[in-house]
Amino acid sequence: MTLSARIWTLVLLCGLAALAPLAALAACEGLPPEQKLQNSPAQDIGRSLDRIREEGWIEVALYENYKPWSWVEGGRPRGIDVEIARLIAADLGVTARIRLVQPGETLDADLLNYVYRGAAVGGHVSDLMGHVPYDVEYACRFDQVVFTGQYATERLAIAYDIASYPDKPPVPAVFRYDPVGVENDSLSDFFLTSVAHGATADKVHRYKTTGAAMAGLAANQVSAAMGPRAEIEAHLAPGLAVHEPPLLGLARQSWTLGVALSFQHRDLGYAVDDAIAAALADGRIARIFADHGISFEAPAR
Repeated sequence: MTLSARIWTLVLLCGLAALAPLAALAACEGLPPEQKLQNSPAQDIGRSLDRIREEGWIEVALYENYKPWSWVEGGRPRGIDVEIARLIAADLGVTARIRLVQPGETLDADLLNYVYRGAAVGGHVSDLMGHVPYDVEYACRFDQVVFTGQYATERLAIAYDIASYPDKPPVPAVFRYDPVGVENDSLSDFFLTSVAHGATADKVHRYKTTGAAMAGLAANQVSAAMGPRAEIEAHLAPGLAVHEPPLLGLARQSWTLGVALSFQHRDLGYAVDDAIAAALADGRIARIFADHGISFEAPAR
């Protein structure tokens, strides 16, 4: 399962659906805490803020091959999340070491591998992990992890061929008749396949990534493509446009992005959150998005 597929499908659908009966309760009420870490070697639980400052660097785990968020170009890490990691490091007075990692099968696995325990074979945790979708009920499942530093809101959107829809942009109902591209096993795939009780199923064309779906749209293989807006905007070609129609029947069309770190270093979490709050207030994060040609929406904090 690819990165955005398993993050958005498992967290926003499975996780929220499972927790729906608890919606009327206070945050975390009725949810048993995770087992506390035991016998964990020091090198596997990150570094303190004092040690980071003393050693002069901070390691931030980000996802590989994930344009516009984090990828390698010309031998150097690039992307929105990369620039935000460097912004955090500069505020702490250290340099950023970017660790590009492969996504696991679930977000739970990534938090274990990169935040609070480390992979079983040759693994180590990073000081921070970026691009972590935040949901209060999901966060309640982890007392080993601090979720903080919310820096942006991401939304589902639809890109379309202007020539195919000259009068008005397409809405999901039209994909009962018109072909649409999605990332395989993603939230968009799940949603469009279920529109009109499956009447759209034979019109949904599945690609390995949202970027590949956008390439299919540019090549006229489909009339539209659906996915996270930032990924869509990163792959827009001439003759294409993007919009956000209402997605009736979908419980959540947007989500908040933040960072995660070990619960043992809450002082680092406070410093990181302060750095991000300041960069949101003075417009530096908005400028990072603008420099990458991506729409920015401030998070609810």
